Amino acid sequence: MFEKLNNINEKPKPFEYYTASELWTNEHTSKKMLEFHLNDSIDLSSRNGDFIERSVQWIIQHFNIDSQKSIADFGCGPGLYANKLAKTEAGITGIDFSKRSLDYATETAQEDNLKVDYVHTNYLEFETNKKFDLIIMIFCDFCALSPEQRRNLLRKFHSFLKPNGKLLMDVHSLNVFNRKQEYTGYEFNHLDHFWAEENYYCFINSYKYEREKVMLDKYTIVEKDRTREVYNWLQCFSKDSINTEFEENGFKIEAFYSDVAGTPFNQESDDIAVMASKK
Repeated sequence: MFEKLNNINEKPKPFEYYTASELWTNEHTSKKMLEFHLNDSIDLSSRNGDFIERSVQWIIQHFNIDSQKSIADFGCGPGLYANKLAKTEAGITGIDFSKRSLDYATETAQEDNLKVDYVHTNYLEFETNKKFDLIIMIFCDFCALSPEQRRNLLRKFHSFLKPNGKLLMDVHSLNVFNRKQEYTGYEFNHLDHFWAEENYYCFINSYKYEREKVMLDKYTIVEKDRTREVYNWLQCFSKDSINTEFEENGFKIEAFYSDVAGTPFNQESDDIAVMASKK
């Protein structure tokens, strides 16, 4: 038992493990994640409905979206952005890990007679011959990726964009990192059976990595017949650090905002939204 508890409380190296499939492809947790996505009043799996509507309208106006434009939505989830953007008759491609979310997005698009090309894959592995006017990656998905994964993804974005194409994404600021508190504890049936339908114990270890400005929530889920671990990494950025990362991978940041609805940048903001173009 002592050795098991030692393993549970062991602090890994930054981004040492990648367990995204436990959230997005697991039958039970993908159902829970979709429920969070579709809860219009909370900012958990996606932002609340009012913000999404405001964000979509800003994107349409700011990037002059019409039937001649093509957009790729990386991490599109249940199509909360993609289906709204498709109402402009732009060419929309949505890429996501969760089949359950994409099934919902596809069904909703069909009900509204919207044309969206939904692709079921880990967006880190997505390949296409299409070229896009705009690539969006929203709700700080970029922060969950390791430096190598981010580097590879930015290179993909660079190759997928048209010469004058734009990239819009948001990341967590250092304000989020500075507020984060390390924590160790456990909970019976954590988050109301989020991790499994049957009873379980969930050990929660929250860590900070000061030098790298990385946060980790490590979940060890102990069920009757198995034990598994889920690692939720979050990289936090300053304006300088996100600018350096983009510059090193062929992008020039044209504007900073506090969110993807075009709110002017504020140093106190929890998020940093960036609009970038190919150098």
